[in-house]
Amino acid sequence: MNIREELENAERSFLSPYASLSSCSEGRDRPEEPDDMRPVYQRDRDRILHCKSFRRLKHKTQVFLAPEGDHYRTRLTHTLEVAQIARTISKSLRLNEDLTEAIALGHDLGHTPFGHAGERVLNRICPEGFKHSVQSVRTVEFLEKNGRGLNLTKEVRDGILNHGTSSTPKTLEGCVVRISDKIAYINHDIDDSLRAGIFREEDIPAVYTEVLGHSIRERLNTLIRDVIDNSRNCPEIRMSAGMFETMMDLRKWLFVNVYLNPVPKAEESKAEELIRQLYEYYKKRPEQMPEEYRFYMDELGQPLERTVCDFIAGMSDQYAIRTFEEIFVPRSWTVC
Repeated sequence: MNIREELENAERSFLSPYASLSSCSEGRDRPEEPDDMRPVYQRDRDRILHCKSFRRLKHKTQVFLAPEGDHYRTRLTHTLEVAQIARTISKSLRLNEDLTEAIALGHDLGHTPFGHAGERVLNRICPEGFKHSVQSVRTVEFLEKNGRGLNLTKEVRDGILNHGTSSTPKTLEGCVVRISDKIAYINHDIDDSLRAGIFREEDIPAVYTEVLGHSIRERLNTLIRDVIDNSRNCPEIRMSAGMFETMMDLRKWLFVNVYLNPVPKAEESKAEELIRQLYEYYKKRPEQMPEEYRFYMDELGQPLERTVCDFIAGMSDQYAIRTFEEIFVPRSWTVC
């Protein structure tokens, strides 16, 4: 018996009857020989962690576009916080931590530069529309490894696709990531807003703080404990009705005071126009895209508009700005 088989046996003896067992995965689109050390979901986690798209998340906006300071969240730090919250919940519920972590690490791989501002403009101008959860799956199924993708298991891809509010994953591990995503961004967006001076802790209405807590630490602890307490020995992931309602009402408050606040959002129209101009430029000059994207069109027959959308969606904020400057901003010159 090799290490993988020992780990799979340990899962069967320890994990909840509602957990997703590695040995019972629905598998990959392209069959592979089993690894002798790692169960399938651990292999998926490792593949995501080492892929190019994951590394680019460190230079992609979470909420605040180009903030001054090193301590604001990026798409990468958001992803890591989601993964940590999700692992805590999964471990407490005896669910599969490897599957949970793989979904969490991959859930935002397809996010655009400049956060949801980038997503909105690509959704308007791309013929097929754009949704970051769909693009995240597209990233792991196709864009990575020059059209071969990462060949992840169906359970991981399902969790990535369905991590948003309007859909439900097939596995409890995916459901854990779905609720952990909300817990993470609500709390770290408050933390970043406090640091930016957009509001003070005492400005948060008491109707929320009296239920959830009066600090980031207290609110995280309250929400995570509520999920665990209401989901133990249960075939679903849930919060108590009052706690969930309070969390979502706080989310609505954040929309008014942060997400739609004119101070942090002042530059978003510029970011949207930057992306629109890049899209139009490369649609007219596809030969100037990197070789891997030309390969998608020339060798794999992918449509032009889809390829340009993939290229721009994969850009980091810094790369998009630098590319825009190289194309559209005149440079100084001298005569030798």
